Amino acid sequence: MKSLKYLFFCALITVMAVSCKKGLDPINPVDPGPDLLPPVVVITDPTEGKVVLSTDSVGPVTFKFAASDDIALKSVTVILDGTEIASYTSFTDYRRFAPNFVYNQLATGNHVLTVTAVDKTDKTDSKTVNFRKVLAPPYDPMEGEVIYLPFDGSYLNYIGYSEAGVVGAPSFAPGKKNDAYAGATDAYVTYPTEGIIGEAFSFAFWMQVNSTPVRAGVVVIGRPGTGGDEDRKFGLRLFREGTVTSQKFGLNVGIGTTDVWKNPFVTIPIAKDWVHFAIAIEPTLISIYVNGDTVSTVQLTAPIDWTDCSSISIASGAPTFTIWEHFSDLSLYDEMHFFDRTITREDVQTLYNVKKK
Repeated sequence: MKSLKYLFFCALITVMAVSCKKGLDPINPVDPGPDLLPPVVVITDPTEGKVVLSTDSVGPVTFKFAASDDIALKSVTVILDGTEIASYTSFTDYRRFAPNFVYNQLATGNHVLTVTAVDKTDKTDSKTVNFRKVLAPPYDPMEGEVIYLPFDGSYLNYIGYSEAGVVGAPSFAPGKKNDAYAGATDAYVTYPTEGIIGEAFSFAFWMQVNSTPVRAGVVVIGRPGTGGDEDRKFGLRLFREGTVTSQKFGLNVGIGTTDVWKNPFVTIPIAKDWVHFAIAIEPTLISIYVNGDTVSTVQLTAPIDWTDCSSISIASGAPTFTIWEHFSDLSLYDEMHFFDRTITREDVQTLYNVKKK
């Protein structure tokens, strides 16, 4: 009896195995076709002419690049100042390779980075960028200052020396002091709000207004959305709108149950003058300063509600305030300071007078 049971069990397993095998599609190799195109190399960081700031004369830097091919990559090499610092011949995705390569020995000075890709038929592509590394000057922050963006050839926050995020392709131009951020279409700078925003919060900066386009976001801290009625119950939106000859600046904040407007709080004729803005926030009062003087206040019935407001957008309403075409700003921005406290009139005067020309 046991033998019969054993034979029956073996027969059942055999039938199941054959049935499963019949249910599978065979795996056959597919000819990818001829390798017609050369590989393509793109270097995204550093960009041409970038200034890398560091507190160390020799220290780490992250190189970001991608190499791709229509059929298969054979090798990718990274050369810094004529010396090979990395070489790759094995790829998980044989058609695309995009590492964030950390090089730990970048010295102060001018540098040339070249990335070369070779495909299986020995076609090649190389890209080269020139950049330089400089020592970041020491900076003594004011009380409660958490972000200082001088935009001196980089997007580095001089407090903690962390990089701001960059969307699109902005650039730099002569600024109020040294370089300034120069806006571009679909471009802006971002910085996380963690540990920064609260019931007391402030920021100040210089701006040379470009009235084209006639509407733009300036500083926006919003929750995910496009800026509709529900979105505006949270966060803060500083923006501009008007004509090519005159720009009105407005402020909108959300207190959880509704939003509050001050639009406009100032109107500025367009010229090549630099204008200084400062926004000082208390739990139920906002003070707005232009060129060192108070121009308006906003009384609130409750503190600003920062729920889900995880990022600061500089020089654009995107991604959380694109309603009414408050997109990227092509203006110049310089000497931007953020505080986790309410700055005083004396603080504003200090920030204004130090860089005033």
